[in-house]
Amino acid sequence: MADITHTAVLGAGTIGASWTALFLASGRSVAVYDPAEGAQDTVRAYIDQAWQTMGALGLTARGNPDRVTFVRSAREAVEGAGFIQENVPERLPVKHALFAEIEPAVAPDAIVASSASGLTLGQMQAGWENPGRFILGHPFNPPHLIPLVEVMGNGLTDPGAVPAAEQFYKDIGKVTIRVNKEVPGHVANRLQAAVWREAIHLVLSGVASVGDVDKAMSAGPGLRWAVMGPTTLFSLGAGSGGLAAFCEHFADTFNGWWDDLGSPKLTPEVSEILVNGLAEAKGDMSVEELAAQRDAKIVKLQRALADMEKEQE
Repeated sequence: MADITHTAVLGAGTIGASWTALFLASGRSVAVYDPAEGAQDTVRAYIDQAWQTMGALGLTARGNPDRVTFVRSAREAVEGAGFIQENVPERLPVKHALFAEIEPAVAPDAIVASSASGLTLGQMQAGWENPGRFILGHPFNPPHLIPLVEVMGNGLTDPGAVPAAEQFYKDIGKVTIRVNKEVPGHVANRLQAAVWREAIHLVLSGVASVGDVDKAMSAGPGLRWAVMGPTTLFSLGAGSGGLAAFCEHFADTFNGWWDDLGSPKLTPEVSEILVNGLAEAKGDMSVEELAAQRDAKIVKLQRALADMEKEQE
């Protein structure tokens, strides 16, 4: 799949536009379909902005931002594409209608990957007569900056489809994990949902403000989790004893914490508390300013990690 030269993006909201920019940066041409009015201008503006960020990460050496075309139908978009990333709204009737439209035009050896975060592969496969080349390829937002892609196939998937998708994603700079069992939200979203649930509980319980809970994460565990996962880090926390010693020493502690974790619901009242708390923490900073700050920090972190990996080679 690394030899693919032409790709397609179906649905060009924030996720689709980000995928478009990344595919272009990898040296491929991209056909984009999105029926929304003004989508072409929005995507071009997104590419221009993302190109600078990706350039700072060294991702644009092979690319040309002008190799994008905008087409009038999803079927036209997929014709001749070796890899197709689908990002339409997460409503099954919408996705099923799209799949029925494009299936006759998809090349036999092409991969169609869905960015769906809330729907399962099995639910979406029902929209295909032959779902063998259709997989889950769920990114983390924004795809052109965050490396993770969660990849999944199942018993209806062609044996070579998932490895081929992993090879393609690797070639454009992504890091993949395999999801082996269908669960709502896949892997990474469930992890962050669990953390956010307790963050909300701490705010509602009066333990800390929205700003301080966010600060506790970004200045504490978040820094460690950017380089290693929680199980590995806890293993390191026990020194030479490793994970077995950590579990033995902290079993009662963690069991007690888990028993005390909250289970709030995201009601309108809770949403209002969070919105007001975030406004207090961020002051007059606009969404655009926050996003730019996020992207700049991600770029610097990614560059630092990449430099360390090169030194270790």
